[in-house]
Amino acid sequence: MEKAPTISDWKALYQAALEFKEIEAWTWMYDSDVFGVQDPVTGEIGYCCIMGALGEMFALAVYLGSEGLESYMRIASEPPLDPAEAFEELLLQKCLMVSFGSRDELTKEDRQVIKRLGLKFRGRTAWPLFRSHRPAYHPWYLTADEARFLTLALQQAREVCLRFKEDPTLFDPPREELWFVRVSEETEEGISWKDAWLEPAPLEEEELPPVPIDELRLARLKKAAHFMPAIWEMDFFLSPSAVQEKRGERPYYPYMTMTVDHGSGFIFGTDLASPGTHLERFPERFLALVERLKRLPVELWVKKEEAYDLLEPITSRLGIELYLVDELEALEDARAALGRFLGVPEWP
Repeated sequence: MEKAPTISDWKALYQAALEFKEIEAWTWMYDSDVFGVQDPVTGEIGYCCIMGALGEMFALAVYLGSEGLESYMRIASEPPLDPAEAFEELLLQKCLMVSFGSRDELTKEDRQVIKRLGLKFRGRTAWPLFRSHRPAYHPWYLTADEARFLTLALQQAREVCLRFKEDPTLFDPPREELWFVRVSEETEEGISWKDAWLEPAPLEEEELPPVPIDELRLARLKKAAHFMPAIWEMDFFLSPSAVQEKRGERPYYPYMTMTVDHGSGFIFGTDLASPGTHLERFPERFLALVERLKRLPVELWVKKEEAYDLLEPITSRLGIELYLVDELEALEDARAALGRFLGVPEWP
């Protein structure tokens, strides 16, 4: 069970946030001016991004570790043409964020903390809002550890931003792969901070779960099911609606698996799975669909490499041609129609 911040944790965090907001670093910095702050406890680097140059949203995002940095790079690069992919990129961020907005953006829990601290704010961009972003989860309240590190990141960000104002070459690296990072060290007087040029830790790639092959099941299926002169499209993606299994627990966005007929756009089936289980369930969803329909497509199209790798051991045994394609037009149309049905027209 993750611990919630104490009132002293909140006091330090709000003070650091207000001191950071006071300098209005977004008036001379852009979201591309990224620098790091190393967590003294875990050693993980938080990559700080200042938002507000366009005058739309004033915030500091601290992207956590190499996974967080990768999520920042995906968002900062050329935005995807597909709105659905843009939606997923936002939900797959890994960062801590403090933004400054209006009172109506806060929840009852946020306002209770402010009341306990005896703080008062007034104005459209005066109210600090703290949130933790984890991939495939709804933005949520900070844990004690997150509040501690975000406090340090805000304090260091204030100092670094003021230095950058005086010296815009501060982040110019001696080598391309290095990042400007503030690191701490223990001294007799306590913790002191210094500049360093560090390379991000290697990004750990997610290993695909093994695909269990039941040769007897596949033989029975191949005998019972008949090939149809059709192409199926299959994909998995994040649902637009979050699920909260227990009250007070962080909601998550389930992964939805969908299979669509390429020619007619008919949706054969959908399935929901929680983050961390969707890849394991993906091949089984295909087998269950074939068993239910007693039909096999001549071709199966996917656009994610993970989907291809998970289905290939099955399709090769069943005699189905599996293709990795750039677009799944019928499926994306069906996904858009589902979004409208669910009352989420902006998804995808």
